[in-house]
Order: sequence, then C-alpha cells, then structure tokens
Amino acid sequence: MMLKCLRAGTVLMLLLLASSPLFAQPFRQLVAGDFQGYPRFNNRGVVAYTNCTIDFRFQASHRDGEYILHFNVTLSMNSNKSWLDRARVTSAESLASILNHEQGHYNIAYLEQQEVLRTVNRTRFTANYQNEAMAIFNRIDAKYKQLNIDYDEDTGHSTNKQQQHAWDIYFAKRIEYMPPVNNGSY
Repeated sequence: MMLKCLRAGTVLMLLLLASSPLFAQPFRQLVAGDFQGYPRFNNRGVVAYTNCTIDFRFQASHRDGEYILHFNVTLSMNSNKSWLDRARVTSAESLASILNHEQGHYNIAYLEQQEVLRTVNRTRFTANYQNEAMAIFNRIDAKYKQLNIDYDEDTGHSTNKQQQHAWDIYFAKRIEYMPPVNNGSY
C-alpha cells in the first residue's frame, strides 16, 4: 500500500487587505468509499494509493510597518485520484489492514498541514514575506515527504505488522498531543 501525498504547493498571493483567519479542517478517518479512483496497471504489487493535496495560500497586507499575512492551508483527500484494488481485498480483516496503513499516510499529510499552520502563525514576516512563507512551506513539506518514504519502508507497505503497530502508536500520540493552532495571523 503505497501513498505519496501530493503536496500542491500552490500559492496564491493576494495582496489585498484581508481578514480571513487561519483555517484547518478537523482530523478524519478514511473509509473504503474515499478510494474512488481506478487502480494503476503497473502498481507493482501496491494494493492502495492515497492522494492528498495541501493547498497553501495567503493574503498579505502592510500596516504600521508590519506585514500581516492571513493563511489558508487546506488538506484535501482526493478520492477520485485515490484507489483501492478491491480485487485483491480478500476479507474484512484485509480491508481493515489496508485502510489502517493508508490512514497513516493521511495522518502524515494532516500532521504536515498542522505544522505549517502552527509555524506560519508564530512567524513575523518582513517585506520579503513571499520568499519567507514559501521557505517555511518547502522546509516542512520536505520533512513530511521523507516521513512518508520512511513509513512505507519501515512497514513494508503494511506487511511488517510489528512496525505498522509501532507507527500506529506514533501517529495516535502525535495527533492526541498536537499543540493547537492559535487563531491569529502574522
């Protein structure tokens, strides 16, 4: 079960005076219905693929010598690009195992989104805010891309049950003890 959460570092910089707060959607559990795409023919033994997008947008205004940035960092589960090879799902237990592994990839994307939001929320930006904001996103994105690779390697795409269990515990603790995203903009 391979997942590469695609991160669309799509940035729209609207230089308008804005009052939109930080926005983050709540954490969610994946279900079989989230996988509506068609399996790839050359899937190299992969049973499922999860496609997530992190959209990173901000608006900036200049006031009293400060640059105020208002961020919208959204995480989308792209059901039409995510797929599950249902012909290879042999039981309810098999489906649960596949969904659990794919949930891990979604968790990684969710953790990335939350870290981006927390980081930009506590950053003071200068006149170079466009480069500063993109540098934050790119640094955090690279960290979570590597985490996705490590996750698949460590779990053998979910075949190593002991490692999968260790990652499940890791995700549960990271999500449970995640610091809140403060609603303020800089």
